[in-house]
Amino acid sequence: MIPPQVKLKEPELPPRPGVYFMKDTDDKIMYVGKATSLRTRVSSYFVRPADERIADMVGKIASIDWEETPSAVEALILEAKLIKKLQPSYNVRDKDDKSRVYLAFTKEEYPRPVPLREYELARTSKERFLKTFGSFRSAGAVQAALDALRPAFPWSVCRPGRGRPCFHVHLHQCPGVCTGAITPREYGTVIRGLMRYFDGRRGEAVRAIKRRMQAAAKAENFEVAARCRDRLWALDHIRDMAVLKRDDAALRQFIDVFGRIEGYDISNMSGQSAVGSLVVFEDGRPKKSQYRKFKIRTVEGPNDTAMLAEVFRRRFGGADGQKWRRPDLILVDGGQGQLNAARKVLTEFGLVDIPLVGLAKGFDRKQDELVYDKSDHELARLVMAFKPLLQQVRDEAHRFAVSYHRQLRRSSVRGQRHPNSKR
Repeated sequence: MIPPQVKLKEPELPPRPGVYFMKDTDDKIMYVGKATSLRTRVSSYFVRPADERIADMVGKIASIDWEETPSAVEALILEAKLIKKLQPSYNVRDKDDKSRVYLAFTKEEYPRPVPLREYELARTSKERFLKTFGSFRSAGAVQAALDALRPAFPWSVCRPGRGRPCFHVHLHQCPGVCTGAITPREYGTVIRGLMRYFDGRRGEAVRAIKRRMQAAAKAENFEVAARCRDRLWALDHIRDMAVLKRDDAALRQFIDVFGRIEGYDISNMSGQSAVGSLVVFEDGRPKKSQYRKFKIRTVEGPNDTAMLAEVFRRRFGGADGQKWRRPDLILVDGGQGQLNAARKVLTEFGLVDIPLVGLAKGFDRKQDELVYDKSDHELARLVMAFKPLLQQVRDEAHRFAVSYHRQLRRSSVRGQRHPNSKR
């Protein structure tokens, strides 16, 4: 229940999406927030404040204003714009929060929308991006907004030249970057519309789609006109209830991709001279003093997954391994089989909370496949944003493993040529 001394813009708050403004006795905006239901969200502050900072603010509220939006997606976008413009005191106190998120659009032939943590963006060259939006408080909310807008602005994270259609092509949520069904110019039009939307220029985005639909109809290109009509319908019927409900508290704590990444690979020839490698990246760069190599002891014959399991047990179960710093992220060179073997060992040692990614080789780097738990939204966000870094870790683990394997093979050959030599 809102106290009677707090002045409201109107007698009742609406049960619709929007942005609200908490003001002090000087009519100064102290805080800007977003809501799927303004009535429910604003009332909740006077029932149970979230923390001491918010409780302190609630005690100073003299009046409440608000602005309705057509959808929760637009509430999310408007909140970010207003916080950046107005710098309300109780929002600004959040600015050192490492979990804050920006939405970046990559500068590529087929640009991709990529949510980035604030500290990740600070350590990434701005030359990589066309434009960034934010900041936002929740990576989950940003991803939910992108998902909600995808039927209207079918963006893609596919690399061109894949050949076979991705899952989202069948849902009409990827325009066919993977199969070459859309040109960079046509795709650029879609992405510009999505960027306009995140820039708060929904009207411009709608008008651009309408112009394209009318031009296509005039040219009797009815298939394109129908797609534009469907996109306009999707914009008017955004299914966005998840946008503000997807709370990062329900997701994994944010992963420090610039912390310690450990990369693993196995190298052998039909089971002979089998070795494993461990490489370490910190702050996005190799830390060679932390590299380790393992001569496989317990596995006979060609069995890469069993060899990987041995390496993991020696890394995480041995006395020396327990002295090493816990990794923020683990990457294995391989697919689902290698990932399952690694996860099984991590489970044995009670380390299931360490993020784990597999990187399976494609016929070229564009086709490398990332394997990970798709239900972990924070991990999904990270692997999409930092695939080049993960490829670098994989390549270095592979190089280090092959180098050690060749060293053992050379030693073995020399021993066979000189059977009386010491080994």
